Amino acid sequence: MTVSPSAAASSSAAASSSAAAAASPLSSERLLDGADATPLFTPFSLSGVELANRFVMAPMTRRFSPGGVPGEDVAGYYARRAAHVGLIVTEGTYVDHPSAGSSDRVPRFYGEEPLAGWRRVVDAVHAVGGRIVPQLWHLGAGRAAGAPPHPEAAVFSPSGLRPDGTVVGDEASTAEIDELVASFARAAADARRAGFDGVELHGAHGYLLDQFFWPRTNRRADGYGGSLANRARLGAEVVAAVRGEVEPDFPVIYRFSQWKGGDYDARIAETPAELEALLTPLVDAGATALHASTRRYWLPAFDGSPRTLAGWAKDLTGLPTIAIGSIGVPTAFRGDDEGAAATLSLAPLLELFDRGEFDLVGLGRVLLSEPAWTTKLRDRRLAEIRTYDKADESRLT
Repeated sequence: MTVSPSAAASSSAAASSSAAAAASPLSSERLLDGADATPLFTPFSLSGVELANRFVMAPMTRRFSPGGVPGEDVAGYYARRAAHVGLIVTEGTYVDHPSAGSSDRVPRFYGEEPLAGWRRVVDAVHAVGGRIVPQLWHLGAGRAAGAPPHPEAAVFSPSGLRPDGTVVGDEASTAEIDELVASFARAAADARRAGFDGVELHGAHGYLLDQFFWPRTNRRADGYGGSLANRARLGAEVVAAVRGEVEPDFPVIYRFSQWKGGDYDARIAETPAELEALLTPLVDAGATALHASTRRYWLPAFDGSPRTLAGWAKDLTGLPTIAIGSIGVPTAFRGDDEGAAATLSLAPLLELFDRGEFDLVGLGRVLLSEPAWTTKLRDRRLAEIRTYDKADESRLT
């Protein structure tokens, strides 16, 4: 998920609206619908890393790291939430590859100053008893030519194409792919040295690793394109390279999705069998958990079954899964084929958890506005919960 500061200050009208939204309390009837959330507050062992509860803070791009360096404000932002969730997955952070990023305000995961900043973040999170992993990120064809922090770098992608067919560069050579894989391995080694509790690889939303999965952006005719196994090859090589730099029990989470930025109908797999063909190489390479990113966590992933994407991933691989998608957000989505669905109530989430479809629950926007959201839920202090306010996307609170 991308959340970034607005270019201008909010108007007084918007501020008034935000204040009203923040003052609007939740009711126990709306949030729990009589359900018991206690199971979500049980501990969980993620490849030997003990998590206090089943909640995961999801990665959200914030752009509050000028020069690519996360500062004390970023450390405080994560620490305030770490006391209330089992695990934090940081915002995406650029790996040490010249074409990885497109902003000087997104944190980097290389260089003396950025890594020192990340160590301060880790120390702040651990000081309150939290667990944290960085999300290692490469934009691929999503990067604009000439963008910082390395404007001289060519855009790196599987076939030199954006989803709409726009040519943005050349097809990556196998030697260039080897260099790319090595950049993720270096990041994993740095994460371990910095004291992180694992890593997450961003293989979702149409970014680089996902571009290799997706036939619309991967039109290669070599061993990295064509078949499902070939399209999964880069992801598997990255997982294996990361695994080679860390201990056998160091958690390596792989985030994947069907949808892409701006294209919610996109699919990397049309059937469970196709999904299995894409995910199995990741498991064989050493992934220890799968983060199934969806817009709406409760929707079936494929025709003919009510099972969700997280549920299928868990069933097909046997790995723990993280479910995410509009959890606890006080809005409703409307679509032609599904009508309106309220996303605030946790009753459907708890039902799916009880069915064993996933092990962990990803929370995004609700934690921007209410760092203690989970604790207040646990204690049924629902009237104290500050509801999600879009204005919080433009500030660190």
